[in-house]
Amino acid sequence: QGALVESGGGLVQPGGSLRLSCVASGFTFSNYAMSWYRQAPGKERELVARIIPRIGSTNYDDSVKGRFTISRDKTKNTVYLQMDSLKPEDTAVYYCNARPYDALGSGEYWGQGTQVTVSS
Repeated sequence: QGALVESGGGLVQPGGSLRLSCVASGFTFSNYAMSWYRQAPGKERELVARIIPRIGSTNYDDSVKGRFTISRDKTKNTVYLQMDSLKPEDTAVYYCNARPYDALGSGEYWGQGTQVTVSS
């Protein structure tokens, strides 16, 4: 069974930085699109960034463009989210997600979430 494990969340002041990590196991990393979502209390879960590990193609929500960078290490089956210039509005639980890409995989996987709090 596939699994995703996030880490790297914490408390940071506005303008600070954090790097989230998501380690994937139990499925073929290259056959999936990897994404970061976030959910604040009382809000819908929203897509933050997505990467196709096989080719490195990325996309971002407008709210984080220029501040967040998604990347991957194919040799480690790991996806990262580098978060810079953090704002209080970025406070949320961040979740890693894997979905099949090009119909080469099956199933969908979610991590347990990691809390990011941006506050002074």
